[in-house]
Amino acid sequence: MKALFLDGIGKLSVQDVARPVPKADEVLVRVEACGICGTDRHLFLGEFPSFPPVTLGHEFSGIIEAVGQDVTDMQVGMRVTSDPNIACGVCEACQAGRVNLCHNLQAIGIHRNGGFAEFVVMPRKQAFALPLSLDPLHGAFCEPLACCLHAVDLAGLKAGASVTVIGGGVIGLLTVQLARLAGATRVVLVTRNRAKRDLAARLGATACLDPAEVDEYLRQHGGADVVFECAGLAATVAGAPRLARRGGMVVILGVLPAGQMVEIEPFDLLFREVSLITSFLNPFTHARAADLIAAGAVQIAPLISRTLTLDQAATVIASPAPDGEIRALAVPAMTNRA
Repeated sequence: MKALFLDGIGKLSVQDVARPVPKADEVLVRVEACGICGTDRHLFLGEFPSFPPVTLGHEFSGIIEAVGQDVTDMQVGMRVTSDPNIACGVCEACQAGRVNLCHNLQAIGIHRNGGFAEFVVMPRKQAFALPLSLDPLHGAFCEPLACCLHAVDLAGLKAGASVTVIGGGVIGLLTVQLARLAGATRVVLVTRNRAKRDLAARLGATACLDPAEVDEYLRQHGGADVVFECAGLAATVAGAPRLARRGGMVVILGVLPAGQMVEIEPFDLLFREVSLITSFLNPFTHARAADLIAAGAVQIAPLISRTLTLDQAATVIASPAPDGEIRALAVPAMTNRA
């Protein structure tokens, strides 16, 4: 089979390798689609810890081709999505129910081979069923949606809340939809890209602003109960607190390169009592994400910018994301076999 490997910082290659064989508690999945995430670019650039050589890809779904001897509740032919984050279950964080903070966390597509391949093996406990009637590309969005769900859970959104989302990528646009589902009546998206603003309006945002329009909007409407920072830029992280009302909250989802620093004014946070929290991964939210996508409660099709072969995916990961792109998907079946 073909698989896209990170061979080292700045080095990618598509290789012919043997099809993996599932262990007793694993399933073998034929990958239908795998999303190209900003984390994949961070790994390529050495901005996030990597463990090469490894097949990248942590946002994927596909069809079960084989099951290990101890797997009795999943069968060949089922469509599944993968929660890539494997907690040990025994460390202090896991015992406290904070599995996303596991001291021994292993991630499919980072620590072990992932979804940029024709086939991937994963523990049965990481697999969640999806209906066969679902568009085969849509299951690849379960992982980012699960991360957004965790952020919305942390924010404790209430019906009638006001929300501002910074960043018009896939995380921002999924968060817009979840905020509306949670009952937020004012949902504002801030992004420089006009096409993303237009898309956000179609997905439920009540206002879509260029950053240059934010000051006037704040003068007229005030800050938000919750601000979700989804852009992963130093400037947007630093500027997020001023978009929150007095007593509001800022939730940081965006991922900055390791070691990058941001200036925050503690005086402002203190005297306006603005909470600043972070949201990491998807603890116990993957099943809910799968259910939301299976039920059609979240719009996925508008978020798919293009589909790619594995060879094309290598080029895309090694390049900055094109302006206006939401999510590119690698579809291994499109790869021509050597």
